[in-house]
Amino acid sequence: MAHIIDRDTWAEAPDRWQGELQCGAFGSNSCLIFNYLPDVGGGPLLHSHPYAEIFIIRQGTGLFTVGDRQIEASAGQIVIVPPDTPHKFTNLGPGALETTDIHENGSFITKWLE
Repeated sequence: MAHIIDRDTWAEAPDRWQGELQCGAFGSNSCLIFNYLPDVGGGPLLHSHPYAEIFIIRQGTGLFTVGDRQIEASAGQIVIVPPDTPHKFTNLGPGALETTDIHENGSFITKWLE
């Protein structure tokens, strides 16, 4: 069965493309995060997941820490983080950083390291 999920189900506000969705409830082995980080320096602290995470950079430039690597990625690029790899990212600016993050699991499992 196909599912159509309206933005008011996952968005933090009806007019924003920011929020998250655990898709396991809909039969998918994935979770989605729609990040919109308007401020330079914004982003999550160091963490890991027991599954891979895929970052699609839609706007701006971010600095990704993936294990012991520092990766600068900009709009149009994709960063793939392997399972159990510590990672974080921050908005380098100028302007907003917008990403769509795909977790390869039907629910979020996050180990915060910072």
